[in-house]
Amino acid sequence: MSAKPGQIYLVTGGCGFLGQHLLRVLLEKEDNVREIRLFDKYANRSMRDYSTARVKVVVTQGDITDYSSVLAAAQGVDLVIHTASLVDVWRRVPEKAIHAVNVQGTVNVINACVETGIQYLVYTSSMEVVGPNVKGDSFVRGNEETVYNVCHEMPYPKSKAEAEKLVLDANGKKVNGGASLYTCALRPTGIYGEQHQLMRDFYQMGVRTGGWVIRGVPSNTEHGRVYAGNVAWMHLLAARSLQDRPHVMGGEVYFCYDDSPYKSYEDFNMQFLSRFNFREVKLPLWLLWVVAWLNDLLHCLLKPVCSYTPLLNRYTLAVACTSFTISSDKAWRHFQYRPLYDWDQARARTQSWVNTFPDSSAKDS
Repeated sequence: MSAKPGQIYLVTGGCGFLGQHLLRVLLEKEDNVREIRLFDKYANRSMRDYSTARVKVVVTQGDITDYSSVLAAAQGVDLVIHTASLVDVWRRVPEKAIHAVNVQGTVNVINACVETGIQYLVYTSSMEVVGPNVKGDSFVRGNEETVYNVCHEMPYPKSKAEAEKLVLDANGKKVNGGASLYTCALRPTGIYGEQHQLMRDFYQMGVRTGGWVIRGVPSNTEHGRVYAGNVAWMHLLAARSLQDRPHVMGGEVYFCYDDSPYKSYEDFNMQFLSRFNFREVKLPLWLLWVVAWLNDLLHCLLKPVCSYTPLLNRYTLAVACTSFTISSDKAWRHFQYRPLYDWDQARARTQSWVNTFPDSSAKDS
């Protein structure tokens, strides 16, 4: 089975962090597309300017929780890349809203595929469907078959796990016209790159503290980070292969990693922020746990009057302290995934973006 020429791709969450990288990679590397529809609640109309003589970029404002707007965006589409998601591990967003976007939004996408006869759906899942868990069990060079004690406490990983299951269970479902829907899911590790809000948050926290950065995560902690451009590339390859080899790809899930170095979140972020000369304050881990517990307590006590949602809480500390590294071998076997950008390229692209951060508040700290 080969993809028909001149396809229309719908990217939900298309104006977001990953969506921007997806657009760039699709425009540069996918010859078999004539229209890319970017569906997002916060539509960035300027992204229409990326249209070329060959590919039309359409920006559609809509709410993933509103079935009618999803259905309208899906009309005439050949393949959906569903990236729209609410990411929150700080309790900034109500659980009901997270479920509405991540779970009901996914139900809406699946139903729109069925109603409009779309046969192919690639879902952006997350490594947090598996872990790291809050018990601190390490997951080292694991793959999709590795046995692991999955233990979710936060609404975000719970919702992503539920949505992923919905997508995979929908594989083989009959769509309007009598054909079948083929689905797969990709689980990126912690994504980084240009426009990454968490990297910006980490920098801003250092600025707010007058140039001090608190450290304390064990130095031997390892996390697999993956460059957004390579996540986008894997989505493109999966989209191609899902159409060419649906009986191999359909109903499958794939971890997504590249050759970025295994480091703790702190060490990984600091290698990009070193130009700001932040000074490090190393605290014992037990003290960080005390602070995390206090932050959680304050969150509960202050909830009636204000939203207290610092980056550090028990969940984020547990994740930061737990080694979690994965292998993308299955993606290589099934659709020959190899990173489009090597570590030097990914680092240079990310660093160029970080270098645009203002340093007037931190340079004399």
